[in-house]
Amino acid sequence: MLGRKQIAMIMAEFLGTGILTLVILGVSKSTIGIPYFVAIAAGLVVAGITLALGAVSGAHLNPAITIGAWTTRRVKTVPAVVYVAAQLLGGGAAYLLYTYFIGQHWQNASGHFEGRVLAGEAVGAFVFSLFWAAAAFQKLELGKAAAVVGIGLTLGVICASAASLGILNPAVAFGVRSFNWAYALGPVLGAVIGFNLYALLFAPYVNAADKKKK
Repeated sequence: MLGRKQIAMIMAEFLGTGILTLVILGVSKSTIGIPYFVAIAAGLVVAGITLALGAVSGAHLNPAITIGAWTTRRVKTVPAVVYVAAQLLGGGAAYLLYTYFIGQHWQNASGHFEGRVLAGEAVGAFVFSLFWAAAAFQKLELGKAAAVVGIGLTLGVICASAASLGILNPAVAFGVRSFNWAYALGPVLGAVIGFNLYALLFAPYVNAADKKKK
């Protein structure tokens, strides 16, 4: 039986990912839908949602981040699976709402699998996940964590946009109808490497600093 806390966590991931996807759809399909504007919009939305809902669920809003955090034991298996499902549903719900607003649907626009797209998404997600891992491992207060995560996503999208659409999020890719193996696996690979690299190289120094303070 799910309690109020568990329901709130699931809804936070569903709504947060849905809002992120809806904003990206709105910006990318507008007359200013160039990568830099999409990057800034995505960073601002993630920062805002982290401030609003981060205390509830951690505001992952991204299956790649959830899986990366899971590989470093920042989240348990069952919550990770539930988070990923809620995020994908949020992305899908945003697509349905947006197409209702504009009165039309469109087919998957991602095209065929391309190695450079996968590499671009992986590099962008790697950059983003380093910032996300820094906020998590350093246990930053919510305001600082929101800023760090938002900046990290903006930089990651800019890095990836040379080779891909710069989505860095399988749930958002599903919602914007740009979903294939490159957009599904690329962000996950980048996030797993980013989280584990931070845990391996930088987290021990963070923990040592915490012990000195105590």
